[in-house]
Amino acid sequence: MTITTIGLDLAKNVFQVHGVDQRGATVLRKQLKRNQVAAFFAKLQPCLIGVEACGGAHFWANKLTTLGHRVKMMAPQFVKPYVKTNKNDSLDAEAICEAVTRPNMRFVPVKKPEQQSVLSLHTARESFVHARSAQANQIRGLLMEFGLVVPQGIRHVYARVPDLIEDASNELPGRFRLLIQRLLDHLKELDRHVGELEREIEQWHRSSDVSKRLETIPGIGPITASALVASAGDPRNFKNARQFAAWIGLVPHQNSSGGKTQLLGISKRGNVYLRTLLIHGGRAMVQLARTRADRATTWLGKLVSRRHHNVAAVAMANKNARLAWALLTSGKAFDPEHATATAE
Repeated sequence: MTITTIGLDLAKNVFQVHGVDQRGATVLRKQLKRNQVAAFFAKLQPCLIGVEACGGAHFWANKLTTLGHRVKMMAPQFVKPYVKTNKNDSLDAEAICEAVTRPNMRFVPVKKPEQQSVLSLHTARESFVHARSAQANQIRGLLMEFGLVVPQGIRHVYARVPDLIEDASNELPGRFRLLIQRLLDHLKELDRHVGELEREIEQWHRSSDVSKRLETIPGIGPITASALVASAGDPRNFKNARQFAAWIGLVPHQNSSGGKTQLLGISKRGNVYLRTLLIHGGRAMVQLARTRADRATTWLGKLVSRRHHNVAAVAMANKNARLAWALLTSGKAFDPEHATATAE
């Protein structure tokens, strides 16, 4: 019995294995406990293993790779069409085994532990940023119930709220003043966590030559550069720069039929976090193009003059994503003169 391909349905405790030979005939159906998985695959001859991109998938992909196997990860929505009739663990593993052999299947880059650790910092930072915004909005909403309006923006909360709770003329109840002070302290604590995580991310960024090269691209800073390096995995998994931009969701969404091509807005598929960071960087570049005379004749300046600033920001984000892929694959530094000559 020679197993060439295996579909592994990952789970918390119970794993399902489905194996086929070189003719595609089923030769293995087995259920494994979590503590049995590593020992089972250590005894097998090296083969192709397909897994869905889910919780713990990167860990098992790296683990099985060290055992000599070739592991490929797929998005669950690409595996779903291969599930026959009803759904259970055995059918899921069979579908994974079939999907991983398809020549036109799209695979998810496997991340190394170092990349996962950096992305964990980004994930924690993003959650604290959301919590900070929610806390600031809650403070503003509670004060509005007493007729005190604080403008949008965390800086206005820091600047005005302490004076409002100290002002005796606004007739706020004592317990309410104490509550707002407690919420304000919590807001400052969240802000402190965000700052500490950003410093850790920047420290890692300064230790990575690849991340520092990406920072030289206008519109990409340490946060975006480190997120790109940690998320992309092996950039050679992407055929070209457009495929990399499509993975982030920065290419047009198509609705074409009958030979008529119709391009809509961006697809918004893929990595939401990376897309957000790149578009924010694009907005910063658009603002420079609108306010500085020396930027008016550039590619972005001409685009801003004829299209909406949001369209220009997304276009700039798309361009930066492609530049990032080029730097990641070539190992070269960013050359502004080369970029300008190519754009013209």
